[in-house]
Amino acid sequence: MRILHTSDWHLGRQLYRAPLLAEQRAFLEHLLDAVRQERVEAVAVAGDVFDRAIPPLDAIDLFKWVLEELAALQVPLIMISGNHDSPRRLGVNARLIEHAGIHLRTDVQDCARPVILQDEHRPVAFYGLPYLEPGLVHAHFGTERASHQAVLAAAMDQVRTDLASRPSGTRSVVLAHAFVTGADTSDSERDITAGGVPSVPASVFAEADYVALGHLHRCQKISERIRYSGSPLAYSFSEADYPKAMWLVDLGPGTDITTRKLLCPVPYSLRQVTGTLEDLLTSAAYTEYEKSWLHITLTDPDRPHMAMERLNERFPHVLKLSFAQQHQPDAGSYRSRVQGRTDHEITQGFLHHVTGIPATSAEQDLLQEGLEKVRTEVAAREAS
Repeated sequence: MRILHTSDWHLGRQLYRAPLLAEQRAFLEHLLDAVRQERVEAVAVAGDVFDRAIPPLDAIDLFKWVLEELAALQVPLIMISGNHDSPRRLGVNARLIEHAGIHLRTDVQDCARPVILQDEHRPVAFYGLPYLEPGLVHAHFGTERASHQAVLAAAMDQVRTDLASRPSGTRSVVLAHAFVTGADTSDSERDITAGGVPSVPASVFAEADYVALGHLHRCQKISERIRYSGSPLAYSFSEADYPKAMWLVDLGPGTDITTRKLLCPVPYSLRQVTGTLEDLLTSAAYTEYEKSWLHITLTDPDRPHMAMERLNERFPHVLKLSFAQQHQPDAGSYRSRVQGRTDHEITQGFLHHVTGIPATSAEQDLLQEGLEKVRTEVAAREAS
């Protein structure tokens, strides 16, 4: 069976206030072309379909359009909700649209309810594990700890139990939205730390023939059978040098598997440029950047007057402007100072800044507990 693995569409997302809906539609058209040309038999979307729980109407229209196109091609779609999605909103009418070959898995109750597809060999069971917020679902699974590893391990136990009841030779594909230990992150992913730990070991997914992962935005391989497709577009400058792609997965008889990376179109080029304002405005060396979407860092000793306006005359797509100003180490924006740090690290840093005293172990635990409580409450509201 030939499967196309994609994830993290984030429909409705903007890049530094630049709308991306046209670029997202271009990707979906590319996906449909790949389905036709590669004779894809199933499409697996591993979460974060939308960028937020209540997406804008034009993003909903784009989602509706691609579902209709896939239904017209009679290619089954298996899709899970991610941590950016509202499970109830994404999963509305899920049972009804299954008749059109659109299989949405957004409810924890459905983790062990597979989509069964048949090819010339034997059945393939697709198990969709939506993003499992530990604070909301650990009671359902009966786990003692509200951690990612505990709830995903319990969900996979249910999957393995169901798979054992299927006919001999049934192959399995698991869709999951999680941070697996050892994977590379980007700046555009939301922190999902729970219980002090954001990630789960790959061993959680033991016995699955293929695991289609979502959440991290870099296309990467954890093992031959466990992969992230990554986001189809770059959503931060940290992704500028990483090609965007989907995985074409062929499940053969038994345990045979082959994979091939399908590159996504690049509708815009993200570049990071450093220099003085005068050099950037006059030097021919920067001509190649005039059509790129840019993060410019100015190295002038003092901040030039109307720097963004002047830069926009030559570079119309400057999305982010920073100032090096090495002699003023505190001059950077708050965002730049906390970039790459977890919510827990940021709150610890704030406490240290206010009190002048590093947080004790007990205080760090309290901060972590408070953050997880807030995130669980937000997830509960978005799920309702």
